Amino acid sequence: MAVRQVADMIATAWIQQNNIMKIIILGAGRVGQSVAESLVSEQNGITVIDTDARAVRELEARYDLRGVVGNGIDPRVLAEAGAKDTDLLIACASMDETNLVCCKIAQAVFEIPTRIARVRSSGFVSHDPVLGKDGFAVDRIICPEESVTNYIRKLIEYPEAMQVRAFAGGLAALASVRARAGAPAVGLQIGQVRERMPDLAMRIVAIYRRFMDEPDRFVRCDGSTRIEPGDEVFILAATEHVPQALRAIHSPQGREARPVYRIMMAGGGQVSLRLAQKLSQIPGRFHVKIVENSERQCMSLASVLPAEVLVLEGDATDEDVLEEEGIEEVDLFLALTDDDEDNIMSSLLAKRMGARRVLSLINRRAYADLMHGTQIDIALSPAQAMLGELLAYVRRGDVQAVHSLRRGVAEALEIVARGDRKSSRVVGRKVEDLSLPEDVHIGLIVRGIPAGKSSDEKQSEVTTEVIIPRSHTVIESGDHVVFFLPNKRLVRNVENLFRVSATFF
Repeated sequence: MAVRQVADMIATAWIQQNNIMKIIILGAGRVGQSVAESLVSEQNGITVIDTDARAVRELEARYDLRGVVGNGIDPRVLAEAGAKDTDLLIACASMDETNLVCCKIAQAVFEIPTRIARVRSSGFVSHDPVLGKDGFAVDRIICPEESVTNYIRKLIEYPEAMQVRAFAGGLAALASVRARAGAPAVGLQIGQVRERMPDLAMRIVAIYRRFMDEPDRFVRCDGSTRIEPGDEVFILAATEHVPQALRAIHSPQGREARPVYRIMMAGGGQVSLRLAQKLSQIPGRFHVKIVENSERQCMSLASVLPAEVLVLEGDATDEDVLEEEGIEEVDLFLALTDDDEDNIMSSLLAKRMGARRVLSLINRRAYADLMHGTQIDIALSPAQAMLGELLAYVRRGDVQAVHSLRRGVAEALEIVARGDRKSSRVVGRKVEDLSLPEDVHIGLIVRGIPAGKSSDEKQSEVTTEVIIPRSHTVIESGDHVVFFLPNKRLVRNVENLFRVSATFF
């Protein structure tokens, strides 16, 4: 027997013994690399397939995973990758057609239980019959461009926030915000905020503090923790209370948040197109400009976008172009090209010339870590924006939603409490009695969501309740509990705590 076959057999036995999920990732491009990096760090059994041998070998050298060189729609290649006993397929190659066909083969030939496909085309939607079991057999479609678009739309809706992530079907949200001197809650201890602002229904779950010549550092939050100017503060609240919470940390006393009206985008790619189309659905609300240096792409954009969206041919790294287009009046500048360096330079230039807030799309994680929260207000990775959509399929237990935070280091997790006091270690127990790691925070409990409803479905029932838990709060069966975890290695602790014993069944 070949050495490689023996090694594969040993690896498979070890994975089964340790209850580790086996995952095949099709595509070793930017998205595939980011997905592999995130999932490998959670000790999953990962195999990456790509036709580019060099890209596969580089991933093998960098991470603890296996690579297979070949075409992912070839059953022989999938068999070599171990498709026969794989739990999850993530098809994120560059072509939609390849990803869709791969999912169908994975289902029809290998019966892989869960199949996710990256699809750029806006013609497909979730629950489309074409994607169903009798079609391409896709359980979930993901689109980094759409994820980035939705991320930016939240920033426009909440102009103080650095990010806003939804939980419990939109009933609750996690938001991060930069603390500013003069804001009501800044300079106070968290316990003092609760005392002086009893009507402010929010939970501060994490603070990341700036230090000279060092990366931001996580600060554990308790009643004595003081909110300092410059802190990146993470809060959880019912969605209707998020604006009030953001103002308390970011807006100086008596000064209202300035809404986003003027938006300039550098680059005329898919994200700019999708965002401009969605913003133009609210007539007269936004003034949008797209600066693109390709004449052909400008013509293509102008042919599909409404006339009120201005498409300009030019270079967004050119100071004269930005000055001519009134960059000093722009509320939000978005650098959305495919080139990290161009995005960084145009964002820095726009900020120096007077743009109120700037966001830069940065694929390289090292670049994003360097630039986030500096002169560039928000450094966003397209892959990180959609990673949570994948992580929900990897988590154990009744996990409803996952959001990857801080470039993949931290995580926010929504999990449902099941069982009763006999079969569960959380149901019927007070929050103070739960065996949670020290830095893990229960941020919110959403009660009253009917069983069978997922977090992707907008809840409209009046019986639902968003609870800011206290030490004496008792968890009930069916509660959706939202956690903040500063390090995702703590996820398994939470999953194990919420695991229902066999007696429940």
